[in-house]
Amino acid sequence: MTSNSSNPDLGIIKRKEMLDGAKATLPLIIGAIPFGIIFGTLAGPSGLSAWGALAMSIIVFAGSAQFISLGLLAGGAAIPVIIATTFVVNLRHILYAANLVPKVRHLPHRWRLMMAFGLTDETFAAVSNRFLLQDNTTHAHWFYLGSWLAMYSNWVFCTGLGIALGELFPDMTHWGLDFAMSVTFIGMVVPYLKSKPMWGAVIVSAAIAMATVGLPHKLGLMVAALCGISTGLSLHLLLKQRAVRESVHE
Repeated sequence: MTSNSSNPDLGIIKRKEMLDGAKATLPLIIGAIPFGIIFGTLAGPSGLSAWGALAMSIIVFAGSAQFISLGLLAGGAAIPVIIATTFVVNLRHILYAANLVPKVRHLPHRWRLMMAFGLTDETFAAVSNRFLLQDNTTHAHWFYLGSWLAMYSNWVFCTGLGIALGELFPDMTHWGLDFAMSVTFIGMVVPYLKSKPMWGAVIVSAAIAMATVGLPHKLGLMVAALCGISTGLSLHLLLKQRAVRESVHE
């Protein structure tokens, strides 16, 4: 009797968590709309078919990786280079996952698989407060589901809309939309430039990218990314060691 009467309450809690997750993601969804449309619009001119672009958004679901893939594809990069470069770029998701693992370790395997697939910059930003700053996280995975589904459906829809616009207006390629890719990445990087390791990573990767621009198959981008990550990590560890030594001397 008690068990049956509690089920409706549990359903209400789950639905509320999902709705709250979607609401928390709404500002990020609005910000992602133009990028989803731009991705769909630029797919054709970059050499990717309409179905290929839509499949990429459905299966890959990673804005930065998809834009990088388009740029490399348009530049004639080899498939292994595209895969390796996007892999390096997406290494940051390991850090996101590491923060969430203690909070989701108890969940069934199917839930953790779903959460791994839906983990993006926007989703992590939206759910961080719910998972990391609030004590009661019993039903927080439903919050995550609401956030992920809202962002995912928006990204796929906007990709499809961009593809349709690209087919309706083929001359959109002359509107300078390809420049939006550069602006997108600059906009993603700038908010994180708050520490010496981040500045070091950006400066080194930019310098290496310009120095290796002549390498075949766009290999310079992968070299620049690896050098930037190595520089940032090295500076982070050095500063951490210095802080430990100073605290010991005090």
